[in-house]
Amino acid sequence: MGMRVPTFAEVEAAAARLLGAAVQTPLLRAPALDALTGCSVLLKAEPLQVTGSFKFRGAFNRLVQLSPTERKRGVVAWSSGNHAQGVAAAAKMLGIPACIVMPADAPALKLANTRALGAEVVTYDRAAQDREAITRRIAGERQATVVPSYDDPDIIAGQGTVGLELMAQARTMGLGVDDVLCPASGGGLIAGVGLAVHAINPTARIFSAEPQGYDDHLRSLAAGSRATNASTANAFCDALLTPTPGELTWEINRTGLAGGYAVSDAEVRAAMDFAFRHLKVVVEPGGAVALAALLAKRHVARGRTVAVVLSGGNVDSAPFKDALGIAAEL
Repeated sequence: MGMRVPTFAEVEAAAARLLGAAVQTPLLRAPALDALTGCSVLLKAEPLQVTGSFKFRGAFNRLVQLSPTERKRGVVAWSSGNHAQGVAAAAKMLGIPACIVMPADAPALKLANTRALGAEVVTYDRAAQDREAITRRIAGERQATVVPSYDDPDIIAGQGTVGLELMAQARTMGLGVDDVLCPASGGGLIAGVGLAVHAINPTARIFSAEPQGYDDHLRSLAAGSRATNASTANAFCDALLTPTPGELTWEINRTGLAGGYAVSDAEVRAAMDFAFRHLKVVVEPGGAVALAALLAKRHVARGRTVAVVLSGGNVDSAPFKDALGIAAEL
């Protein structure tokens, strides 16, 4: 594989680096959700993180470890939006030049926010061009450091602080976490969360949540090897369009996951509506898939304590408004 698998100690080290930079996001309760599911549900609200998603955690953990020479040469990353903003914000904090390769059809909010953070944005055609090739060409020309969005041990360790925090917060509430539902794309978040959660509670079960048609983790688990999505075209859950699980993340997730779920766009909209009405939190489509899996009763765990990761809240106004009120129609 050629890459080291991060350890729980690296997640703890990442948490120390993030002190004062990242937000310790709240772990929320919704009595209506407990009543609906028969579970004790805990919701980790990463839309309230710096830049509106968990991605800042991994980006900062990676960038803060660069040498002075590497910082001067800058960083380059590819992203549909949340990693872009995470890298841009971390780079701005650390005084590092950043260039982000983003799809031209990325949500306008994510493009605008990335530019507003001071990063240079290079757009590409998602259907016809190779984002990784563009990124590596730019990095070669500038001698810049490539910052992957998921397949990197420091990125995974940074994302793992989501799991470290939620376990500590649940313990403060007097609860032990039995199951964790987490969105998955390249797999960096769920890999890091799994590392942290299993180090604290080895019997906890971790489940991926993905949009239908982009459920490569679910199909990879069934096949025993990495599966590829038929399409990487723009879709409602724009943050979760990676074509296949990462090499390093799959090495962790193939044994760390207990299963996975695929949810429809309508179920995602209902979850966005639920989060807005009951939690007063704006959740983007990709950030709502784990909650959608629970609300749609894909995951049935009556009597257990279930943690749900809401991974981001960067959504344009039109799709968000379209989601409101959908739950009443289902």
